Amino acid sequence: MTSIEDLKKVREDKINILKENGIDAYPSITNRTHELKEVLEKFDDLEKDAREIRVAGRIMSLRGQGKIFFSDIYDGTEKFQIVIRIDNNPIYTGIENSNGISLFEKTADIGDFIEVGGNVFVTKSGQKSVDVKDWRILTKSIAPIPDTFYGLKDEDERYRKRYLDLLLDTERKNLFYKKASFWNVAQSFFLKNNFLPVETPTLEITTGGAEARPFKTHHNDFDMDVFLRISVGELWQKRLMAAGFPKTFEIGRVFRNEGSSAEHLQEFTNLECYAAFMNLDEGRELVKELYQTLGKEVFGTTKFTVGNHEFDLADEWTEIDYVSHIKEKTGIDVLNSSEEEMMSKLNELGVKFEGKNKERMTDSLWKYCRKAIAGPAFLINHPKIVAPLSKSLQGDDFRTEMFQVILAGSEVGRAHAELNDPIEQHNRLNTQQDLIKSGDEEAMMKDDEFVEMLEHGMPPTFGFGFGERLFAFMAGTSVREAQLFPLMKPRDN
Repeated sequence: MTSIEDLKKVREDKINILKENGIDAYPSITNRTHELKEVLEKFDDLEKDAREIRVAGRIMSLRGQGKIFFSDIYDGTEKFQIVIRIDNNPIYTGIENSNGISLFEKTADIGDFIEVGGNVFVTKSGQKSVDVKDWRILTKSIAPIPDTFYGLKDEDERYRKRYLDLLLDTERKNLFYKKASFWNVAQSFFLKNNFLPVETPTLEITTGGAEARPFKTHHNDFDMDVFLRISVGELWQKRLMAAGFPKTFEIGRVFRNEGSSAEHLQEFTNLECYAAFMNLDEGRELVKELYQTLGKEVFGTTKFTVGNHEFDLADEWTEIDYVSHIKEKTGIDVLNSSEEEMMSKLNELGVKFEGKNKERMTDSLWKYCRKAIAGPAFLINHPKIVAPLSKSLQGDDFRTEMFQVILAGSEVGRAHAELNDPIEQHNRLNTQQDLIKSGDEEAMMKDDEFVEMLEHGMPPTFGFGFGERLFAFMAGTSVREAQLFPLMKPRDN
């Protein structure tokens, strides 16, 4: 069996053949006149006018020998057949009196990028094609690409060589056009609703807006440690509410130094929005409209199947009370049960959890319960201990005004009636600080400057955020598959 290195050597020899004929195997200029998609769209007019065109692309297949070659080339817009026939006396562009077909036969391989000139025609078998009059190499490939039918089957190899994976799998490639559409539709939705797009810092002295273990790095100029943000500028966007901006939103990357799963990655895209003077009920209607718009405009439906769950975003969105639901499913009252009782129940249920404090165990019990909820649903009335940035529920000292969107047993959106009482916020962040001191690496850091802003006054504010997990759910894939280049460990040498 021929090794990859042997195949590379053969192709390197072909580069030398090109050089001997005065040909650069990697020219910087192409004279393409049409994308292949355009050729297909205008084929009848191009054939009728007998207009010569120039197209370019990667050779994806190569058939024939001697007097005629058939090849499919691909330029990222479409795949199209070219036909090189000795009867046409094809030449190599720019090489006087060259025998083009002979040079093609000697040097061309699947994977090469070429440019051809000629007229369109339809073969006897009915295949739309370009009848090649001249050709030239644009990029000589040295390493062969995998078989276009079988592609890359090993997942590790697919992610490491994503450029080949996407080249060979059109359906997977189209996923990222859909993902771009998803964020474009989301952006258009917020612009239409008069939200201002903003940019907030990625490097922070303290991380805020979520509970997650951050990545730490060092700022050389200031000689201090900083963190990569874990939210899309929640505490910064709230400062903008205090500054008099009525509505803001940001789409950006966030970083969380946590474990990986089908629903979790360390780096991903989130959207967060904030609206002054908007209440939680108005926010629910905004979120329902947003999710239904994403379903219709990106996927053409509001009905989805994710795992064993089916849901329709156009259905009635039910409300699920956080405390009552956990008590119904587990018998644990997270507001009044002791840590020992909660730990015992988690062990009984076989739930793995990190951190033996009440906050982490409360969250773990909820995550156990949510798996059976198909949605669409709003989870409401979260305990303060898991919602350090939400307003207290009116007349309730233990629960807050917030909701989470639940679809297919997972959380795919979180909203708050944002806490703007500086004294209470100061006390809640102190509680989080105590959790950090006890070893909880996901608790929220204290931000005195944020509290100082609240002392100056922030209006009643609705805040909402969701991440690309929602896209993955709607697309029926994992968040890892929905990333162009997921992080990979280096191979062992």
